[in-house]
Amino acid sequence: MEKKVVKESASLFKIVIIALLIAILVRQFIFSPIIVDGPSMQPTLLDRDQMIVNKFIYYLKDPDRFDIVIFHATEDKDFIKRVIGLPGEHVEVKDNILYIDGEEVDQSFMEHNDDHTPVYPIITNDFTLEDLPGNYTEIPEGKVLVLGDNRSNSTDSRSFGLVSMEEIIGKTSVVYWPLERIQLVK
Repeated sequence: MEKKVVKESASLFKIVIIALLIAILVRQFIFSPIIVDGPSMQPTLLDRDQMIVNKFIYYLKDPDRFDIVIFHATEDKDFIKRVIGLPGEHVEVKDNILYIDGEEVDQSFMEHNDDHTPVYPIITNDFTLEDLPGNYTEIPEGKVLVLGDNRSNSTDSRSFGLVSMEEIIGKTSVVYWPLERIQLVK
């Protein structure tokens, strides 16, 4: 009887260890939580929203325009921003209109009223890619241009330059907390 208890305890211990290892691997390489810190992504994301980061997706494909990404801004700080410009493109904002390679791009992720005007005004000071740190004429391979949705209150590529793909941790699109904000983010 005593051998049976010892054997069952050893089996349970192995199961717990395996489950912990799987949880650590999933969190480290596939999915992990993040908390939005600050107003730079309003109205899409609010301060203290809790989200799930998909760390695996960019092993399979490159970021798409308007993906919401998490990246290492500094050694100690990660930022959450929206991908606006992709490699090979020229980006410009003039009179609050986004232009990619000279073509106007609809920012459909912004909430709109019935008359198609933004619920929150997009206030972006005019800039061109050449105005950003690095003085690029087009976004080089391996980099993206990111902006916060709250353009008047966001530290983004306009101040720190383009983001290297190597610095991108993953993509996020699911708010899971607070409960009244559970949603898939566009």
